[in-house]
Amino acid sequence: MTYGPAEYVSLALAALLVGVAAALAWRAWKAGRITPEERECRRRADLAAFGKMGDATLVEYRGNNLFYSYLVRGVEYTACQDVASLLDRMPTSLTIAGAVSVKYDARNPANSIVVAERWSGLRK
Repeated sequence: MTYGPAEYVSLALAALLVGVAAALAWRAWKAGRITPEERECRRRADLAAFGKMGDATLVEYRGNNLFYSYLVRGVEYTACQDVASLLDRMPTSLTIAGAVSVKYDARNPANSIVVAERWSGLRK
């Protein structure tokens, strides 16, 4: 069986169409993925909007990390929040070992924040 020029052109166009479709699908998939920074920003926004508020104690502020502890239903949690992307929300003089507010997920109390883009539990 031999193919004529029309069949070769049709095969070439079909291969080109498959290649273009694959490239567009890959590009859409890549654009739809969120970065770890965006995922963390969304987590903070969700906790700030829907999290349960409680009292916490700021244990230490070292580098860009806030270390704090809080009590939920008799269980003590100690957590650390990286605030490198929130330095504009941090006060210039932060007293160590002070009272702060915390927002946490009621279904998973270990998921908590002290500072977010639109909320801060740091007391002046």
